[in-house]
Order: sequence, then C-alpha cells, then structure tokens
Amino acid sequence: MKQKKQDVLSLSWPIFVELLLQMLVGNADQIMVGWRDPNGVGAIGNANQITNLLLLVFSVVCTAAMILVSQYLGAGDTKRVGRTCTAALVMNLIFGLAVSLLLILGCGPIFRLMGVHELIFEETCLYMRIIGAGMVFQSVYLTFTAFFRSAQMMRETMMVSIFMNCLNIGGNYILINGLGSLPALGVAGAALSSGLSRFVGVVVIACLFRRRFPGLLSRRHLRPFPKAEMLQLLGIGLPTGSESLSYNGSQICIQAVCNQFAAYVVNTRVYAMIFANVTYMFGSALSQACQVVVARLMGAREMEATHRQVMSTLRGAVLVSGGLSVLLWLAARPVYSIFTQDPQILDLAGTIMLIEIPLELGRAVNMVMCRALQACGDIRFPTVICVFAAWLVGVGGSFFLGVVLDWGLVGLWVAMAADECIRAVLFLIRWQSGAWRQKRLLDTAQG
Repeated sequence: MKQKKQDVLSLSWPIFVELLLQMLVGNADQIMVGWRDPNGVGAIGNANQITNLLLLVFSVVCTAAMILVSQYLGAGDTKRVGRTCTAALVMNLIFGLAVSLLLILGCGPIFRLMGVHELIFEETCLYMRIIGAGMVFQSVYLTFTAFFRSAQMMRETMMVSIFMNCLNIGGNYILINGLGSLPALGVAGAALSSGLSRFVGVVVIACLFRRRFPGLLSRRHLRPFPKAEMLQLLGIGLPTGSESLSYNGSQICIQAVCNQFAAYVVNTRVYAMIFANVTYMFGSALSQACQVVVARLMGAREMEATHRQVMSTLRGAVLVSGGLSVLLWLAARPVYSIFTQDPQILDLAGTIMLIEIPLELGRAVNMVMCRALQACGDIRFPTVICVFAAWLVGVGGSFFLGVVLDWGLVGLWVAMAADECIRAVLFLIRWQSGAWRQKRLLDTAQG
C-alpha cells in the first residue's frame, strides 16, 4: 500500500455518494415489493430493524482495522499491515457466519418477541432467513471496504457500491415480478436479489484488492496466530461499536416517546429526520475521510499537521451543515408541502427546523471530533461522553421536556439539540487539552 496523500474533501465525496446510495437504494426492496404486495413492505421493514442493528457487529472490526492500518501506513510499517488485515478479515468472517446462523435459526423467536403481526409473520421470517444467509458476504465486503479506505482509495469502493446497487435493483425487477418462465417470487425475490448482489460485490472487491495489493492477505500471517492483532482490533472496535449501538438504542427510545403523541406529530418527526439526513450525510462523509487522514498523520507522529487537519475539517463541516440547516428552515413550509398538506404538520415544521440549526451545528462538531479522537487513539473518552449524553440528555430530556412539561415534539428536538451541543463543547475542550497527543496505538499494538 503506497502512502497516498489526499485532501479530506477529495476523499469525502466518494463516501458521500455511497451514503446517498444507501439512503436512496437501501429501501428499494420495500418500494419494489410494495408495488406487488403491500404486506411485504411491513415484512421487510421488520426484518431490516434487526439486520441494521446486527451490521454494527461488523463495524466493530472495520472501524478498528481502518484506524490501525492507516496508522501503520503513516508510520511506514507495511509488515504489520498484512497481519492486521488478515486478522480483521478472519474475525469478520467468523462474526458474519455467527450472524448468519443467528438470523436463519433464530428469526422465529426474534420476531415473536417483536410482536410481528401474524399476517406478515411468515413473509418476515422467509425474508430474514434468505437475507441472513447472505450476511456473511456483507461482513467480508465491509471489511474489504475498510482496507481500501485505509489506503485512501475511496473511489474504488464507490464504484463497486454503485455496481452492487444497480445489480440489486435489476435483480429486484426480475425476481420480485418474474420474467418469462421465471415465476414472481415477491418478498423472497427481493431477499435473493440482495444476497446475490452482495455475493457478486464480495467477489469483485476481493479480486480488485488482490490485484491492487498482491500478497497482502496470506495464510502465513496466521502463523503464529495473530492473537495480539485481534485483541488490538477488539480493544479499539468494541468501544466505538458500543457508542454506535448506544446511539441507535437512544433513538429508538426517543421514537417510543414520540409515539405517545398525536399521529401528525409522529409524521412530522419522520419528515424532519428525512431532511436532517441531507446534512447528516455530508458531515458523516467528511468525518470518515478525516478519520483516515488523521490516523495516517498520527502514525507518522505529525502532531501539528493533525491539529491543522482536524480544525480545517471542523470549519468545513460546521459551515456546510449550518448553511444547509438554515436553508431547510427558511424553506420548511414549501419543502414539507411536497410530502403533505396537513396544516398541523406544516405549522410545526417551521419550529422544528429552527431548532434543527443548533442541533446540526453540534452534530457536525461531534462527528468530526469523535472520529478524530478515535483515530488518534483516544477511544474511551468519546465513547463515555456519547453514551451518557445520549441517554441522560437525549432520552431523559426528551421525556422530561416532551411529556412532563408537555412541549411535545418541540421538547424532543430541544433535548436532542442540547445533547449534540453539550457533547460538542466537551469534545472541543478535550481536543484543546492535547490529551490525544499522548496516545500511542501502535506502541500498544507492538507491545
């Protein structure tokens, strides 16, 4: 892997395209099945709640591998890159097989606990079993994606992602509705299409990796068994994964609080979250690109360059996220009118999008600073702050302001904005303290 040096912006736009594809195409199964079988939409929706949660298991190893490999490349230690990549691939292969078995064998009890309606129960289990069989391919694909990002080769993964999504949509059209002598498979067809596109994606990205980095992955790296590398991956990945798991859990609880309100309030939140994803995706792409660059700079022990890079990325993220959120506030009524003419939703939308401005400013800071601290090896601090703030301020504040004080959805948004802003201040204080300068991930790995 050559030491490619690129600016964060050029690295972030391919990630943004991938995230955009995930949002637009991620619901393709539901949309295309819904044209033929309305009940299939609910079946896929219930199954996706579980699969999206379990995907976080793979991110544990992927995030850790991306940080470690980037630091090794920055330090010029290419020997340990091969052992780390091999260890990461083996670990996620094992996790992928475990998740596949869990979904295939345990989908019945899982959906019973979720209270899935009997009308769609069988379809939900069928979809889950087929999707579950292909989760092992997803785990391997995501691991290779992490390797390419460590080498700052985001365009390659973007092109593979575009190919996979096009294949999935084409497969959906044929398998859901049938073609010629091929029968219409409905929900099962959507699941098969997703599984096949993931399998093909794994083959393509693995061949591309072997061509670009011949010999990097090898069985010789498993002798002696890379126990130290695996422990290092878990030491970095588990805290970062628990932060993501905690955030997703807190959002589910906030949704549960919101569900106590009137239907138009719930619908307003759904629309608001859709629009918030526009600013979120840009900030997320920028922070992920920054994480790779910062990890490489830290591996090279270029402290001042690291500081300048983080501050530069932070200014860009805040400027764009703030600008987009202000535009969404100013255009709230006409934008919401595209989806609904409910006067109650339109009246509430303006207030929510106004509160969305400080929320997005705080979130932009959090995404950049949290990933930057992790890339430097400051793992525990952002995890602890994110977990406590999300549950105490985000969830607790939502219940107190929204239900106890009867502020409704406004109370939920104020609480979420407070959560983001408090964390932003704490992260900035942590960064300015310089504690990240003392972190030594590679020393730990080599020790």
